[in-house]
Amino acid sequence: MNFDQARFSRDDVYEPLLSEKDSTTVEVDADGVLPDDLTRDELTLPGLSEPQLARHYTRLSQMNYSVELGPYPLGSCTMKYNPSFTEDVAGDARAAVHPDRSDRTVQGTLGLLHGLQEHLADIGGMDAVTLQPPAGAAGEFTGILIAKAYHEARDDDRSEIIIPASAHGTNFASAAMAGYDVVELPSDEDGRVDIEALDAAISEETAALMLTNPNTLGLFERDIVEIADMVHEAGGLLYYDGANFNALLGRARPGDMGFDIMHYNVHKTFATPHGGGGPGAGPVGVVEELAEYLPSPMVRETAAGYEQYEPESSIGKVHGFAGNWLVLVKAYAYIARLGDEGLADASAKAVLNANYLASQIDLDVPYGPFHHEFAATSGDRDAADVAKRMLDYGVHPPTTKWPELVPEAMLTEPTEVEDKASLDDLAHAFNAAYADSDEALETAPSKTSARRIDQVSAARNPRLSWQSLGDEE
Repeated sequence: MNFDQARFSRDDVYEPLLSEKDSTTVEVDADGVLPDDLTRDELTLPGLSEPQLARHYTRLSQMNYSVELGPYPLGSCTMKYNPSFTEDVAGDARAAVHPDRSDRTVQGTLGLLHGLQEHLADIGGMDAVTLQPPAGAAGEFTGILIAKAYHEARDDDRSEIIIPASAHGTNFASAAMAGYDVVELPSDEDGRVDIEALDAAISEETAALMLTNPNTLGLFERDIVEIADMVHEAGGLLYYDGANFNALLGRARPGDMGFDIMHYNVHKTFATPHGGGGPGAGPVGVVEELAEYLPSPMVRETAAGYEQYEPESSIGKVHGFAGNWLVLVKAYAYIARLGDEGLADASAKAVLNANYLASQIDLDVPYGPFHHEFAATSGDRDAADVAKRMLDYGVHPPTTKWPELVPEAMLTEPTEVEDKASLDDLAHAFNAAYADSDEALETAPSKTSARRIDQVSAARNPRLSWQSLGDEE
């Protein structure tokens, strides 16, 4: 029995490469071999030869958009190009070391981990760094657990964490998971922390303020020293969300601004794969006063070499062994290759690219001056429709509808890796999609492999197999 292709012609449903998705049903004779309730009379298998299968998946791969084909200008949680040399370094067979080996037999591994701890601490202005957390959000949670341990050690039972309304959703989740009540902080008319609102929110219950700097609008918090003083005077800690640290590399350090804890989003700042919970990495740095609470193990250098140790008041392990080792190798390789001048150049180009792109698009950017990203508004046009139409111009669209401070937001971050020609292509797509007709926007995308879907139905009743195309509604 063959799959009935006629029932699903392109006139009825647009399904890429549908004609290649064939199957054959064969009869199975298992009488007497196994119990009847464990057997079946027929089995449906792919009806394809090896060359057909190889060509089908090759064509599918060619239909996928990837960072090797063009930029992902997603604001905030950006995916930037990961240089292939880091893959070569991580793929070196000598990096395949069993994590249970004794310290004396893995001095090279421990030396690299110690070196990365030191590099990240220096870059962030921190005194100590753990490499264990497997992603940025896991780093947030780890940092808040460290803050909690710090307060509990002083018999200071605090119940609240202050978070700006424009912060990543993971900030709110991390605070809640650690058992804190979240106090949401509004922005002022300039898009930055409202100092008066912060003053009203801070109390003896404040355990920490979680802050991203530059913030989600790409704006640097000009009052950061005053903010740090306010939090510290109340006995709280200042937490740095490292999502936008790539805007400051080699030019400013969170530790120098008064931050006590920070996590590093190495997927964006130091070109490792995006974790999404793992396998990734979200190292956490702290000032000296908090170092004793870091997860175990840490790596230190002694007269006899490198060794792992447990900090005096460690919160315990937050991940297996030393973290996701091969991701950390990539981060180390990237930092070592760029060096101080290269990292500073990366941040300069990240800011330059964002500002150049913003100057070339017809959409309004209500908040500035911004650094590495900007939030444009599509005004009376639906941002999601404009984004879908951009796909027809061969580019990936930015983040839409967030932050909510900007109506019909299109949060855009081109990163430092794009050249002028790439940015000009993005600008053309922005402008062409924004100026298109209502009909074109409402039916977009029309030129992509996957066409416009009913997002509500797709979320609630997903069809995960091509065979389900024949299911009755």
